[in-house]
Amino acid sequence: MVADLSGISTHILDTSLGRPAAAVAVTLEQKIGDAWVFLSRQTTDGHGRVKQMLPDAKALEAAEYRLSFATGAYFAAFGVAGLYPVVEITFEVCSGGGHYHIPLLLTANGYSTYRGS
Repeated sequence: MVADLSGISTHILDTSLGRPAAAVAVTLEQKIGDAWVFLSRQTTDGHGRVKQMLPDAKALEAAEYRLSFATGAYFAAFGVAGLYPVVEITFEVCSGGGHYHIPLLLTANGYSTYRGS
């Protein structure tokens, strides 16, 4: 049931520095039909977090979503040449899936992700 779904959050940890990645732009889109539809753009806080990616008026629906992280701009601010200018994570929300926390573990030349809590 959609009523059981609550939201989408994220955080970024720069594992090469061992600290959160602050001031990174993150975009959320939802796949509707064959098109990706923009939902919001947020910026990570000082702890590398965005507590709620969904707009206030938008309920989390069972669908495909995509988070795009502006990692090139983040590394450029430190004078580091990164391999990935944008990291995109596509994931599926299923009915009754609860909250979706999608962390990004990041270095200039690699990344990983998982479903957090």
